[in-house]
Amino acid sequence: MCGRYTLFVEQADLEERFDARFREPFGPRYNVAPGQRVPVITNEEPETIRGLEWGLVPSWADDDRSGLINARAETLAEKPSFRGAYAHRRCLVPADGFYEWVETPDGKRPYRVAFEDDRPFAMAGLWERWKRPTTQTGLDAFGAGEGGEGSEDAVLETVTVVTTEPNELVAGLHDRMAAILEPDREREWLEGGRSDDLLEPYPGDEMRAYPVSTAVNSPAMDEPSLVEPVEP
Repeated sequence: MCGRYTLFVEQADLEERFDARFREPFGPRYNVAPGQRVPVITNEEPETIRGLEWGLVPSWADDDRSGLINARAETLAEKPSFRGAYAHRRCLVPADGFYEWVETPDGKRPYRVAFEDDRPFAMAGLWERWKRPTTQTGLDAFGAGEGGEGSEDAVLETVTVVTTEPNELVAGLHDRMAAILEPDREREWLEGGRSDDLLEPYPGDEMRAYPVSTAVNSPAMDEPSLVEPVEP
């Protein structure tokens, strides 16, 4: 699975890498966690990097309390929670590393997985719009009251990260990994490509995995020291 990741590349470098511009200010992130607002590039606006909440809420859900942070590549077209987004709402989730936890005699040990040069990459993602049910009557039903159709939070946009089988590096840490797209196939994913090999595990020969501080266990922690190697 992919439950935490990093993105601390300079904004200008990230915009150049993805040929897209940020809609809102961006700062380095060393411990991106579910429930947070994360930068993505959607098929709807491929020239814009904008924020969506991590934890996909299907459009048909009764409420927004059960966001799905990952979606298995093998069943995207079958699962009711993802098949609509798989067909119509794809996105790229920029990152420069992700964390996995390994069971040890002393408890779970976090590892960071990244390219040797910490270069950014795109994780395959799906995004969704969920419309908050309106229960008000009278003037409120027309957006005059809190939570009505006209309120800013009437529509929630969310994202999930697609996972696939692990490559030879990640296999020693976890049985799933984020589906990292080949740079020259990122637009193919956005445009609805369905090639069998599009979501295959990214080769691990240019990647590294190293232990990091258990401070990363707390979603409240977000500082450069989290990506520094520590003794296992």
